[in-house]
Amino acid sequence: MHPKDSISDGQPEPPGDAAEAAGAGEVAGAGEHPEPVVEPAVEPAAAVKRRPRGRTTLIIAAAALLGIAGGVATGYAVQADRAPTPLAALSQPGLAYPAKALPAGKEPDPLPASQDRRVRTDGDLRKLIVPRPKGWQEDKSLTALTQDGWLGVESYAMNFENEEYMFSDLLDQGLRRVAGTTWKKGEYRAADVYLVQFNSGAAAAAHAEDQRSYMPEKRAAGNEGTAIKGSAEGRYYVFPAERKAGYLPFYQARAIFSRGDVMVDIHIFDSAPISKKDIRTLAERQLERL
Repeated sequence: MHPKDSISDGQPEPPGDAAEAAGAGEVAGAGEHPEPVVEPAVEPAAAVKRRPRGRTTLIIAAAALLGIAGGVATGYAVQADRAPTPLAALSQPGLAYPAKALPAGKEPDPLPASQDRRVRTDGDLRKLIVPRPKGWQEDKSLTALTQDGWLGVESYAMNFENEEYMFSDLLDQGLRRVAGTTWKKGEYRAADVYLVQFNSGAAAAAHAEDQRSYMPEKRAAGNEGTAIKGSAEGRYYVFPAERKAGYLPFYQARAIFSRGDVMVDIHIFDSAPISKKDIRTLAERQLERL
């Protein structure tokens, strides 16, 4: 019987000798009629007590702990006797790129200004605004908000519902400058084009994404918009008409995208419907300028 096994009920099993003796008695007495033997009363044997499981676990855990401690001590002693291994040099000439300098006269020519986007955007940002489409005229109503085509942070922030928040947010994002223009066509159609430049391309992309994020809401365009060809994330939107008793209907379209460190924000307003082609064409032409 396993040391951990026990008999939960009844008496312990009789020893082997007692069992054999009992069997021999039965065989010897077969066919005889012995006199009845009165056996003395035997007290019940004490129940076998089960060893607590926790005791064995503690013994094994203590042995493992002593083994780990001994191994750590031995390893530390061995390592202490060894000479220190020097570290690799931080500066390694083999990591330089390119491995050899190009010979004189073989260096690649710098990108022309027409292909170097940073050169273009570091110049006069106003010159990168898309040319005024045919049939449109400059709208003098924006003159009071600009200084020769430049807008201050406060002037650009006035285009948003929460002017104070937008003013502070633009400064926090590292706004560098804003160039803008506005046109008009006929009696009611108008268009605004803003080039909002930041100190980094990440800030320009973040500002564009912030503006696109609420466009699907009912208070804005109420739709997901359409992707602008040639732009990774840019989209243009046509808003549903706003109608109010006593007023002409109000239509609006908007395009939002970024390229490099410049975020582009284009609006078209009218009292007549605005087609997708009108806002798409203007957005694509502006994208080509950047």
